[in-house]
Amino acid sequence: MLASLPLPRPAGKRPGAGPARRPMPPRDPSQNREPITLTEVRRLPGERKLRLTWSDGHSGEMPYDYLRGWCPCAGCQGHAGLTLEFQPPAEPVTPSSITPVGNYAISIAWSDRHSTGIYRFEYLRRLCPCAACGGPKSGEIAVE
Repeated sequence: MLASLPLPRPAGKRPGAGPARRPMPPRDPSQNREPITLTEVRRLPGERKLRLTWSDGHSGEMPYDYLRGWCPCAGCQGHAGLTLEFQPPAEPVTPSSITPVGNYAISIAWSDRHSTGIYRFEYLRRLCPCAACGGPKSGEIAVE
């Protein structure tokens, strides 16, 4: 059986006293922002879109085929990972299920049986095609 023994203290040190602390430099206010997170995903089946609502109050709508075409998985984008290309689906798709992945992403299973893409919140926000965000319409985007 192991016993807990007190550690010897250097002479002149009181318990709990550590090394002198340097004052912290002032923080840049732009670095104090909380990360923007997704707060709601709502299907709009009549419009064939998902409405994504964010913690900063922004809301954007993304067509199903647009999101499927920007699937970030290695099967769709390859393994190089330097740029992501829009890969239009072979036929119109609908989301079969939408599942949270930790507190940083969602996973979407599509009607074409594809379900390996993990859409990180930052990535979804970059894809937002609304006028305020101006996400890509097609082509490719650089991975950050």
